[in-house]
Order: sequence, then structure tokens, then C-alpha cells
Amino acid sequence: MTDLATWMDAYIRAWHTNDPDDIAALFTEDAAYFTEPYAEPWRGRDTIVREWLARKDEDGPAAFEYEPVAVEGRTAAVKGVTTYPDRVFSNLWVIRLDGEGRCAEFIEYWMEHPA
Repeated sequence: MTDLATWMDAYIRAWHTNDPDDIAALFTEDAAYFTEPYAEPWRGRDTIVREWLARKDEDGPAAFEYEPVAVEGRTAAVKGVTTYPDRVFSNLWVIRLDGEGRCAEFIEYWMEHPA
């Protein structure tokens, strides 16, 4: 799915810049962002931007590698590894894009690697 690669590139850019416009461009107006599978999601683009910035990673020596593991229509599962200088996380994301390449639903599962 070409939209997925474009969206992932934009997500990584937003992660590094923490620019509100970069973040907002990722999501539909009524998107739902689940920070954990069973948590109450952040609902709506403005809420997602606000909550993202309240928990933002500072740009620095962190890296993210990913690969899609399943794509069905406009929904994809993406496996990733986020590496910080002192911690490493495995990620599994379920991303549902709309017809314009913006995310309508984002669910993340993450696990910290043992020290």
C-alpha cells in the first residue's frame, strides 16, 4: 500500500519535529488514537495533537525501523522497533487510513525490551 509508506514517512517526520502541523496532517478530523489496545482513545485531530505534544519525545539520538506485516484494504499492521540510547521498544501498530491517506484509527501495542 503506497499510502502506508507515505504515511509512515510522515509519521516519522512528525515524531522527530513535533510540529503540530506535521502531526495534524497525519490524522482525519475525527480520528481515534489508542495508546494501548483497551485504553480510552484520544478522539479527534486537535486532541491527538495536544496529547502527542504533552508526551512528545525530544528529537535526538533515537531511531525507528518498521515493516508492514499485514495489509488488508486500507488497514495495515506494522511491526517496529524504537531504539533510544537507554531503552528499546518493540511496537505493533494497527493503522486504518482513509481514502486520502490520513489515519482514521491508530492502535499501538508496545513492549519494552529487558535491560
